[in-house]
Amino acid sequence: MPTVFGQKWEVGAGVGGMNYTGDIARKLQIRNFRPAGNLFARYNLKNGFSFRAEFLGGGIAAADRNADNAFQQQRDLSFKTLVLEGNLATEYNFLDYRDSRKALNWTPYVMGGIGYALFRPKPDNGSYKTSTLVIPFGVGLKYQVKRPWGVGVEFSARKTFTDYLDNFGGKEVVPDKFGNGNPALKDIYYFLGVNVSYTFYKIVCP
Repeated sequence: MPTVFGQKWEVGAGVGGMNYTGDIARKLQIRNFRPAGNLFARYNLKNGFSFRAEFLGGGIAAADRNADNAFQQQRDLSFKTLVLEGNLATEYNFLDYRDSRKALNWTPYVMGGIGYALFRPKPDNGSYKTSTLVIPFGVGLKYQVKRPWGVGVEFSARKTFTDYLDNFGGKEVVPDKFGNGNPALKDIYYFLGVNVSYTFYKIVCP
């Protein structure tokens, strides 16, 4: 009777960078990446799905002086903040990523979930809530280097429900779209990282 290894639980850690789009940075700018890292625990199922609990922390920052329009450069606002987030997410693996002779030891995947984030931008006028629900979603790639070790890379975005990650928002939309924050366009932050994971194996009967 062949030996089968169960591989339900996996833990890991990663490093990378955070970025942001909002009222001060209307599009992703490479110069705005700031250091970030994460810790996670993953529960793997046989049907291609994995469930993950993650803690993510890192910085985001941006400045009007780096914008490509004269109004923002003249406005000259800037901010920086530490973001701390916890989330629960589901991953779907496109390939047969299991510890088996017939399985592949790498796979692309997509992920999505829900989380909660804390932030406190500097400067801080203190007139808004400094926490928000977030919806993380993204894509990644996993590769099992040598049992029980694996590596991965992931790019994910966090849709937030706040307009004040950058300490700049507004309750009204004014004709000049750069003159005030647009509450209809919530801020988004991003994480790009590489990770190392360790899978806990146990011998089970087939």
